[in-house]
Amino acid sequence: MSQNTPPISVPEELARSVGDLFGPEWVERLSRTAARQCDRWNLRPTGDRPLHGAVSLVVPVRRADTTPAVLKVLPVDQESEGEPRALRTWAGRGAVRLLAHDPANGAMLLEALDPARSLDGVEVDRALTVIGGLLTRLNAHPGPAGTRTLGPITHALVERTRPFLAHERLDHRFRLLLDRCSATAREMASQPGDRLLHWDLHFQNVLAPLPGTDREPWVAIDPKPLVGDPGYELLPALRNRFAEEAAPGEEPRSVRRRFDLLTEVTGLDRERARAWTLVRVLEDCVWRLESGRFRTPHPQVVIGEAVAG
Repeated sequence: MSQNTPPISVPEELARSVGDLFGPEWVERLSRTAARQCDRWNLRPTGDRPLHGAVSLVVPVRRADTTPAVLKVLPVDQESEGEPRALRTWAGRGAVRLLAHDPANGAMLLEALDPARSLDGVEVDRALTVIGGLLTRLNAHPGPAGTRTLGPITHALVERTRPFLAHERLDHRFRLLLDRCSATAREMASQPGDRLLHWDLHFQNVLAPLPGTDREPWVAIDPKPLVGDPGYELLPALRNRFAEEAAPGEEPRSVRRRFDLLTEVTGLDRERARAWTLVRVLEDCVWRLESGRFRTPHPQVVIGEAVAG
C-alpha cells in the first residue's frame, strides 16, 4: 500500500460487482491503484464518500493547487480503454475534461462536476433536448484510430442472435421483435458509419458543472466509445425514466414523441436512426437472453414496436 495515501475504501456495491466479474483480488487492486495514483499525481482525497460506476471507482480529490478533481480507476478492457481517447478528442467540448491518464493502471484524472445535479432531475423533454444537443456535438467528430467499431459488433450480434430466434421459451411477440431487429441488423452491418459515439448518453450521464466554474450548463460523462452511426446513440434516452413518464397503454406514444424530439434536435436521418435503434434494441434483448432471462422484456419490446411503426 502507498506510504502516503491511506487505503481508498471501495463501496460495497462496487466490491460485489467487480468481485463477481473479475474476482475478489480486483477489489483490493482498485483500492491499491487509487491510493498509488493519488501519490503519483499529488492528489489528496477530500474525504467525501467515493462514488462508483458499474465497475469503476470514483474518488473526489484535490490537486496540489487545491482545485477539485475526480480520480477514476477501472479495469482495462477494449471498452474502457477507448474512454480517454474519446475524451481527448472532445477536449472538454460537451464532455468532461481529461486532466491526466495512466493507461497501465486504468486511471484517469477528470475535472470535478456536480454529482448531485444530473438530467435525471430535469423535465423529460428539456432533458432530451439537452441530450440531443450534446450528441450533435460529440458525434461531429470522426472516430479516432484504435476505437472499436460498430460494423464488427453488429455482425457478431447477428450471429449471437441466431440460437434464440426459434427458442421454445420465447413468446410470439418477443420472437417477432427478434426477427425484425435481426433482419435490420443484417441490413445495417455493412453501413456502420464513422462518427465518434458516446454509446451510453442517458440522463444520469449528463452532469452540471460545479458552481463558479466557467463551463457550459451540461456535460457528458462516462462514455463507452464506438465508431459508428449516430443513430445508434438514441436508445439510452428512449429507455431511461421509461416508467415514470407514461401511463400503461400510453407508452408507445411516449416513445414516438421522444424519438421525434431527438431526431429533430440532432437532425439525424429518421430511417437510419430508426434502423440503428432497432439494432440497439436487439443488443439489449440478446444480453438478456444470454444471461438466461427469457421473459419478454417490457421496455425493449415496447420501444422496438413503437420505433418500427
